[in-house]
Amino acid sequence: MKVAHNPLRGYFYIASAAFLWGISATLGRAAFTGRLSPGGAALHPIDPLILSHSRTTLSLIVLLPVLLLRRGGHALMVRGRDIVRLFILGVLGVAASNYLYYLAIQRTNVATAIILQYTAPVWVLLYAVVRHRQRPSLRRSVAVGLAVVGCALAIGVVGAGRFRMDALGVISATLAAFSFAFYNVGGHSLLARYDRWKVLIWVLTGASIFWLLVNPPWKIAAAHYGSAQWAFMLVFSLLSVLGPFSCYFAGLQHLEPTRAVVASCLEPIFSIVMSAIILGELLRPVQTIGIAVVIVAIVLIQMPERAAREEALVVEPIE
Repeated sequence: MKVAHNPLRGYFYIASAAFLWGISATLGRAAFTGRLSPGGAALHPIDPLILSHSRTTLSLIVLLPVLLLRRGGHALMVRGRDIVRLFILGVLGVAASNYLYYLAIQRTNVATAIILQYTAPVWVLLYAVVRHRQRPSLRRSVAVGLAVVGCALAIGVVGAGRFRMDALGVISATLAAFSFAFYNVGGHSLLARYDRWKVLIWVLTGASIFWLLVNPPWKIAAAHYGSAQWAFMLVFSLLSVLGPFSCYFAGLQHLEPTRAVVASCLEPIFSIVMSAIILGELLRPVQTIGIAVVIVAIVLIQMPERAAREEALVVEPIE
């Protein structure tokens, strides 16, 4: 499948995905601080494993019948070898990044988890350079560095003492960054051949099957979640997986992975701004500086290089 590359459209899709992830982050904080339920009663906590499982599985349950009704069986047709790659992307990319991120939050805190996860632009750039897919230009390297620093400032790390150095939490957040980088790189090559909906449906299928093996239905039933928890998980899955991933994959069809992953650093910014507006959380001056730094990084990395035009990053098949 050939898609005419339109960088502006790509940034719009990535920004839309970041916006939806920001909404879902705000929704999650509201639910677990008691600001979501009527009467101020906090939503009963949901296990990170079950939350990660429900995000992908409920998204698949919603998307699959819609695609089959609109496109028939053609909506699922991909080459056998690529099904394996899509399953790997679903397990090591989407499922792993979701669970490891929530585990990191549980063992440390949001600040620690999000800043370590958003080192992903560094790993994407290093991969591209090592594989000789991109030139290690000064502008690109500075943009990646600014994106990471901007995220750190935006979440209020500087002067706030909010880092928690739990070993398992730090390892989980770092692995989440690797997973995030992996589905940026792996997803880009698959989206060069297939419609984003085909990629998304098979990625969600792979992730859902993996979660069914790791976390069978009887374990979920044993948690005895009520209607409020299930309603929250359904809305949360649409806002945190189905909506944003469809936008993100659309963006990857127009942008090479380094630019896409740097643009994704808008997520913590949207989350912070919406939390300030909706939940009344204070936006400190250092966070405002961080937001400005991330915006500078995004503008910087999308500017054309003065050197010879680089070819789009193409990833070799996963053996």
